[in-house]
Amino acid sequence: MIENIVELIKKYDTIIIHRHKKPDGDALGSQIGLKNIILDNFEGKTVYVVGDHAGRYAFMDGSEMDEIADECYNGALAFVLDTSAKSLISDDRYTLADATVRMDHHIFVEKICDTELTDTSYESCCGLITDFADRAGLKLSSASAKALYTGMVTDSGRFRYDSTTSNTHRLASILMKEDFSTADIYRGLYSDGFENVRMRAQFVMKIEFTEAGVAYIYTTKDEVKALGVDTFTISRGMVGTMSEIKGVDIWANFTETEEGILCELRSSMYNINRIAVKYGGGGHEKASGATLKSRDEVDAMLNDLDAIIKENA
Repeated sequence: MIENIVELIKKYDTIIIHRHKKPDGDALGSQIGLKNIILDNFEGKTVYVVGDHAGRYAFMDGSEMDEIADECYNGALAFVLDTSAKSLISDDRYTLADATVRMDHHIFVEKICDTELTDTSYESCCGLITDFADRAGLKLSSASAKALYTGMVTDSGRFRYDSTTSNTHRLASILMKEDFSTADIYRGLYSDGFENVRMRAQFVMKIEFTEAGVAYIYTTKDEVKALGVDTFTISRGMVGTMSEIKGVDIWANFTETEEGILCELRSSMYNINRIAVKYGGGGHEKASGATLKSRDEVDAMLNDLDAIIKENA
């Protein structure tokens, strides 16, 4: 499979790289990292990165997306990274390309591209791409290594999640041989203004618990508007406020938007991916998401999460 992907890169002069909507550090890191790997190893390539705005990850070098016409896809190769379902892809024009490749580490939901390299043993898509580059004998630069390391850090929870393996550290070691500052990465990821610190404190006060002990936060559209920040900051950004509560093994963050109720699901012990999939989402065994249609679906999902705890009591 690695050889096939390398041959496709050699074959096409124009390469367009996609990833999922509302990107996190892994989606952007894999996108930026792969772009630089291609430019550093294959002469004469034009590489575009496309998708919605980087949001809170705009501090990452190379995170500004390209705006391209449909014609750019004529005779082009398109990559889809860090994405398990078609509905999650930012910019569906990848289907216009002459050939498509997916590289992903999420639990398989559906076939997306002509060529697919998916492997859930990696803690991040950035880890998968780092190993791809290493196995293919492709050189890394400071730019590609910094982007890939950023994604590994975010998706492994600073190497604390149980998805972290000896292979994770091996690949991180390969990246750290290049010249970039980890201090710059951590400063961009974890330093915060006082307003955001105060907002996290507000969200801690919003935490509720189900009968079985699932912790959750629910934020209405009016509350989102009053906070004056993007939904990603509230949805993905605030789910972690419940992660270290003693005795809480499953937690969920629900955020109302115009498109539906965004749900971020997390667990320290149980496979909650099957619940996310039941409601049209996906992700990992212990970190998944979905978009719900109503408050009734929120209640139904919480009941399903309660059932997991009761089953294992």
